[in-house]
Amino acid sequence: MTVTDPTALLRQLFSAALAAADPARVVAAHLPDPPSGRTVVVGAGKASAAMARAVEDGWRGDAARLSGLVVTRYGHGVPCARIEVVEAAHPVPDAAGAQAAERILRMVGGLGADDLVLCLISGGGSALLAMPAAGLTLADKQAVNRALLKSGATISEMNCVRKHLSAIKGGRLAAAAAPARVVSLLISDVPGDDPGTIASGPTVPDATTFADAHAILAQYGIAAQAAVRAHLEAAADETPKPGDSRLAGAETHIIARPQESLEAAAAAARAAGVTPVILGDAIEGEARDVATAMARAAVQAAREMQTPCVLLSGGETTVTVRGHGRGGRNAEFLLALAIALDGAPGIHAIACDTDGIDGSEDNAGALIAPDTLARAAALGLDAQARLDDNDGYGVFSALGDLVMTGPTLTNVNDFRAILILPSP
Repeated sequence: MTVTDPTALLRQLFSAALAAADPARVVAAHLPDPPSGRTVVVGAGKASAAMARAVEDGWRGDAARLSGLVVTRYGHGVPCARIEVVEAAHPVPDAAGAQAAERILRMVGGLGADDLVLCLISGGGSALLAMPAAGLTLADKQAVNRALLKSGATISEMNCVRKHLSAIKGGRLAAAAAPARVVSLLISDVPGDDPGTIASGPTVPDATTFADAHAILAQYGIAAQAAVRAHLEAAADETPKPGDSRLAGAETHIIARPQESLEAAAAAARAAGVTPVILGDAIEGEARDVATAMARAAVQAAREMQTPCVLLSGGETTVTVRGHGRGGRNAEFLLALAIALDGAPGIHAIACDTDGIDGSEDNAGALIAPDTLARAAALGLDAQARLDDNDGYGVFSALGDLVMTGPTLTNVNDFRAILILPSP
């Protein structure tokens, strides 16, 4: 089969990946039975408001006993009837997120064994549940977050630090809710689908320690404020560990995973007559290094394949910020990929964050084609210089190749598809 519009096909694959993780489709089947007491719905993340709406639409119990609060990123809210939705800042927390986290912690306190806490967690929740540990301020947490985001640390490393600067993450939310039953529904945005890493695991035991957090800051040369250093070194209030009796009855269900979105995209590719190859849903590493490796794989596939194929992958790359441009890890990946491919014929690609926001920009990601570098040069853009300045966004904006979706109301991490069309 001939692919007549590579860009349209790549967008179609991305849409299929998003649909597989739509809260309206995945929440209802995992709702617990209503309790004899109250149901308090709490949560955080870029998908939490859409998840709350899905809870209300699918709830089988008495609506009068249903209440709660979820916090999501600015622009990601949806109207709910009984569950309050608060919007706050991401990826650097703000006062709105801190206040919402305090309210959530108070809301689950004092519940009894006949009550249910239904916790809705998705990617982004770590920054949105921004309740500093005793002795720390919001400004302390903001400074550490900014430094981590620029450092090249992995999401699991960043969230280890965040847990140990928090009064609510790393299992503390579930501990505060005891003896109420706690059921958590998670949409995974992390490599490996570790519930302890998704939004820094507010309702699951934490195997990491203060010493781990301190070592991560040292590894990346982050000179934290005196209060942060003192807090980590004191290690006075460790997170709840596996076996903690307060979390014994807590249930955790992952209801959407990156792998499932890749499989949905693969099915869409097959329907279009394109052979899908899933490289993995947990790919990490510096964005430009991952791009170089994938360029080699794409060129090799172009030599060997006689029919159209597409390389699909997920995960979360990182960017060590050294320049001053407008970036996003997917834009960085694509610009590095275009440079590595150097106009190789028949290779097109898309890379997007499934939440619709690439880093802190207004795009989900971008697209490249064999003529990307030539078109950039025609506009006077030096692709390598722009990559060195972490300015992938600027290049793709000038080319008109940004992918703009707005908030998608879900989040299963990054989606990448490299389409390879053999030469006639």
